[in-house]
Amino acid sequence: MSRPEPAASQSPTSDPAEAPHSDILTLVHEVAHLMRVRFDQYARQHDMTRAQWVILIRLQRSPGLTQKELAVLLEVEPMTVARLVDRLEASGHVQRRPDPDDRRVWRLHLTDAALPLLDEIDAARREMWGVLVGDRVAPEALAQVEDTLRLMKANLCSEARTCVAKAAAETQKDPSDA
Repeated sequence: MSRPEPAASQSPTSDPAEAPHSDILTLVHEVAHLMRVRFDQYARQHDMTRAQWVILIRLQRSPGLTQKELAVLLEVEPMTVARLVDRLEASGHVQRRPDPDDRRVWRLHLTDAALPLLDEIDAARREMWGVLVGDRVAPEALAQVEDTLRLMKANLCSEARTCVAKAAAETQKDPSDA
């Protein structure tokens, strides 16, 4: 038995039990994609990439990260981060400093030359925010969206931890249990 199509005036998501999950997933994906495209354009105006901007922001928030730590945060391979940091170091925005406790490790720090660029990144973020919400989205609606997105993120993180814990438990099972 097929589900009847909603009337043109009826919202297909008015009943949460009947909501087509792909609509919100598609919408979140499309908004994120459009934001990435816009930030790519901003970064190119400074002869940089969005990935380089993300590294600068991460180092501003957490000075002294290692390339490996950055790779984990950015969900990319360490070699990808190494190439990006090489370019940032060559342009004078990032400096590698030896770790005082482990001579094999290099800690990443912003240079003074990165500060004006971080101001530009902040201006681009403010402009993006203005485009996203303008004066058409009420503060209450923004608060609800933020709360909902944080809950969704927590759900995904919780699920990921549960899946990792289950996988770890399965690999540690006693072979005699099989």
